[in-house]
Amino acid sequence: MSNELQAKWERYVSAWRMASVAEKRETFRSCLAPDCVYTDPLVVARGWDELEKYMLGFHEQIPGGHFVTQQFFAHHGQSVARWKMLSREGATLGEGISYAEYDPQARLTKMTGFFDPSPGAEPA
Repeated sequence: MSNELQAKWERYVSAWRMASVAEKRETFRSCLAPDCVYTDPLVVARGWDELEKYMLGFHEQIPGGHFVTQQFFAHHGQSVARWKMLSREGATLGEGISYAEYDPQARLTKMTGFFDPSPGAEPA
């Protein structure tokens, strides 16, 4: 089961790099529950529409920005991942940890990111 959860996690992570809304939606269908909830220090996004909007805003701020999973641990429908945020050129822009929960179909239902937001950043 851990390998299945990691595969779903990596599909989700890949959506952060995609610029196309159609690609994001196709990816969401393969790994996210429609009523998923994403939270981090800056936002709470409920469902695919809000998450997609947040991801598109990320790309406006950091064109080509993406995430790479450094470590992944899972058990009993939950996971923790350590990751790096990289620029288009591959430079490290930040690091963090995410906690996730999965439904019985191994779709992500809850994703919570922990990182030190940039100075002056305010929650959305």
